[in-house]
Amino acid sequence: MADSDGKLLEQVKGLLYLDGAADDDLLRGYIAAADQFIKNAVGDNQDFYEKANVRPLFESAVKALAATYYQYRLALSDTQTFPINLTVNSIIGQLRGRYDLEVGDNDETSDQPAQSSTSKSYRPRN
Repeated sequence: MADSDGKLLEQVKGLLYLDGAADDDLLRGYIAAADQFIKNAVGDNQDFYEKANVRPLFESAVKALAATYYQYRLALSDTQTFPINLTVNSIIGQLRGRYDLEVGDNDETSDQPAQSSTSKSYRPRN
């Protein structure tokens, strides 16, 4: 997802209550990483993400994940944290279901093994 007009960047900055441009490059990187993370989790068919019923969910997940990356960007912490992003996990679950319904077996990155329609199941002899 290209953010050529900067709209997504401004929306993420709004979520984080950020003014100014000091962290814009960092946020652009987080937006790109979030975009790729979600596509890797769901599927890589680009046409799917452009559909009118998918785009709002996808953009919401990208914004939420990019904001999370920004908020928790330090590797060191005094306390133990559990990185569970319920918003992103919920949206990814919805996108996976919709992806399976709309793209299904047409996606060449399917994790289902290829099976021949003429193959017989193997049974060991006793």
